[in-house]
Amino acid sequence: MNRDDAGLGRLWAGWRSEYVSRASEDEDGCVLCRVIADAGNVVWRGSHSAAVLNAFPYTSGHLMVMPVRHVGELEDVRGEEAAELWCAVADAVRALKAAYGADGINMGANLGRAAGAGVPGHFHVHVLPRWSGDTNFMTSVAETRVLPESLPTTYEKVKGAWPS
Repeated sequence: MNRDDAGLGRLWAGWRSEYVSRASEDEDGCVLCRVIADAGNVVWRGSHSAAVLNAFPYTSGHLMVMPVRHVGELEDVRGEEAAELWCAVADAVRALKAAYGADGINMGANLGRAAGAGVPGHFHVHVLPRWSGDTNFMTSVAETRVLPESLPTTYEKVKGAWPS
């Protein structure tokens, strides 16, 4: 790991460049549309929305809940689509609490690139489990996250805990 003048560490992940370069493409090239279509990391899919594992998670169990329709703005998600989306967010919270015994949940959406949205063209809500006392020194000291399980293991846990 390299450190810059401010002492911040940089962990180089060159394999991520393909994802980053495709993240801002048009509807035909939207990475989240491809993820939903692939179904490999899709934990749940309804008529209007889906819950998928984040392929680059902050922690094990990191889900993204999103409309199936390619839509970039929260205010454009309405009616049945909005109702199903928010029910899916609640189900994601239930599943993460059941699968991981989470003490809390972080959830949020970055609206627009200036707000930190990595894929601003496809609205999505992040839902992540959190635990009391989870102050892993790797994040606070080394600014590096440690994921204790593989994505396939996470998938099985979350899918198995998803409310019917």
